[in-house]
Amino acid sequence: MKRSNFSAVVLGIVLAFLYVPILLVVAYGFVPNGVSMSFFDASGRFIGFTSKWYSQIFGGHHAVKALMQSFWLSLTIAGLATLVSCAIGTTAALALHRWKDRLQSIHHSLVYTPLIMPDILIGISLLMLFVAANVECGFWTILIAHVTFCVSYVAMTVLARLQDFDDRIVEAAYDLGAGPWYTFFHVELPILLPGIVAGGLLAFTLSIDDVVITSFVNGAGTNTFPTYVSSMTKHSRNLPCVFALSTLMLIFTCALVGLSKLISRRQPQNKTAKGK
Repeated sequence: MKRSNFSAVVLGIVLAFLYVPILLVVAYGFVPNGVSMSFFDASGRFIGFTSKWYSQIFGGHHAVKALMQSFWLSLTIAGLATLVSCAIGTTAALALHRWKDRLQSIHHSLVYTPLIMPDILIGISLLMLFVAANVECGFWTILIAHVTFCVSYVAMTVLARLQDFDDRIVEAAYDLGAGPWYTFFHVELPILLPGIVAGGLLAFTLSIDDVVITSFVNGAGTNTFPTYVSSMTKHSRNLPCVFALSTLMLIFTCALVGLSKLISRRQPQNKTAKGK
């Protein structure tokens, strides 16, 4: 079959649209001038690259102290939200898979609703809830808000994994004398682990880059990395530090995705080895 040049051009445009902005973020992490954001001087001469922005990040420079505080806050909240969401989302998916009744239909609707609800509506609703409960906005309100929308993504990801789950494996474990806890941790959990890891990665990504919901429920002195960056993009001369830190986050995310792929590939191999 003859390859279509038009398809190749369209593919190239789509790939450029998706990945050229990411490459620009990486490149601007090495820009020499943080004021003009240019690699050229006033006369148009190329002045090269610099790694001083990375030095400020790793050296704890005072100019990026607030930026790094917001980054570590985001990382802490995203990590905790991922752990809590994985625990709640996995149990919710197991409940939806095992029991089929009218109550579970309502449960499914409640889990599915945050996926289609606009972020601004979730943010306003949570803010009204915290105000009505007389809860001061800060670290814990951000964490609760992130868990609220991350649970749904984890539950749906694990539920998709459960569609191919053979319940006879659990019944066989019970017939052989295994208890409920032993069966879950030694039979069900290893099979569901790729789905849980995928849902956890999705939850971590959604949590660490959320702006809209966080802007409603954060308090004084609890700016996360996305909200802090959005406030400094138009006037800060240390903007290249944001690009440098974003590059490090990109590398970290790629490492997590690679780890997820490794776990997913090892799972079928383990099944094949057991079958032999």
